Amino acid sequence: MNTSLATTNALPADVAMMAAQRPPKPGATDDVQRIRKVAEDFEAVFLGQMLKPMFANLGAEKPFGGGSGEDMWRSLQVDEFGKAIAHKGGIGIADNIFREMLKLQEAQ
Repeated sequence: MNTSLATTNALPADVAMMAAQRPPKPGATDDVQRIRKVAEDFEAVFLGQMLKPMFANLGAEKPFGGGSGEDMWRSLQVDEFGKAIAHKGGIGIADNIFREMLKLQEAQ
């Protein structure tokens, strides 16, 4: 069993213990929620960009499809797909970004 993958995503025990012992700063909960949202938004944008090539060569159905409206709608649809995937847990990018942003905030 490869444990290196599991341990790379976990916070070190000493960091977790120090964070638990520290009294929370005023507004710290809001900061954590905001950081989580930023990380999730980043993952949504990333996923949307990765999904765009999948939809690039899809043709429009007649008689209602085609034209510049179709291109705009498709772009918005793919962005929403990315948001939906990220909101449901995504592929783990948001978790890693969230963890790294918390580490950077603690270092300051």
